[in-house]
Amino acid sequence: MPRESLKAKKERALIVAERLHERYPGFTTELKIDNDPFHLVIAVLLSAQTTDKAVNKVTPVLWERYPRIEDLASAQVEDVEEIIRSIGFFHTKAANAIKAARMVIAEFGGEVPQTMEDLQRLPGVGRKTANIVMNVAFGQAEGIAVDTHVFRITHKLKLSNADTPSKTEQDLLKVFPRETWSDINHEMVLFGRDTCIARRPQCERCILNDICPSAFL
Repeated sequence: MPRESLKAKKERALIVAERLHERYPGFTTELKIDNDPFHLVIAVLLSAQTTDKAVNKVTPVLWERYPRIEDLASAQVEDVEEIIRSIGFFHTKAANAIKAARMVIAEFGGEVPQTMEDLQRLPGVGRKTANIVMNVAFGQAEGIAVDTHVFRITHKLKLSNADTPSKTEQDLLKVFPRETWSDINHEMVLFGRDTCIARRPQCERCILNDICPSAFL
């Protein structure tokens, strides 16, 4: 099979973006969030290697107990652990949530920073989380958040063959038009849950099967 040119890959990526946007118009995230950027930071931090549904069960209790960033900053880690015990890696996530609250207060005047660099300084916040916060909270698409769904689907589509999320993101930024960056992560998450399912992809009813090199394999 001849190697696909960058031009051809860009054309295919644009079709992917257009079809997913038509299928999932206006979708952002399944995390239940309010208008507080810090609540979003913590919700996305908690969602690592855990389902959004699981996070949505614990965050209402967390915010009822610690409604302000100052409340969480002064919390005892054992108390936060007890609230989020049902999600994966709750020990580390509880500690990072408290540390992040303290850093936002100490170094950013209590306001969530609005740059990728500063966001990634917060404990537990990597590039994926920073991308989502910049996009959802501040309306700035600085990149494409590569979670397990995006990584898996874009590799099936042969839009990247990189072995890490960060390298995959760099490949995707080259082929997807910038105006699609803000939506593509959210749309692929839904697509990965209802069609391109990890263990049983529904290729026969997939809206991308005619441009997917892995379809029906």
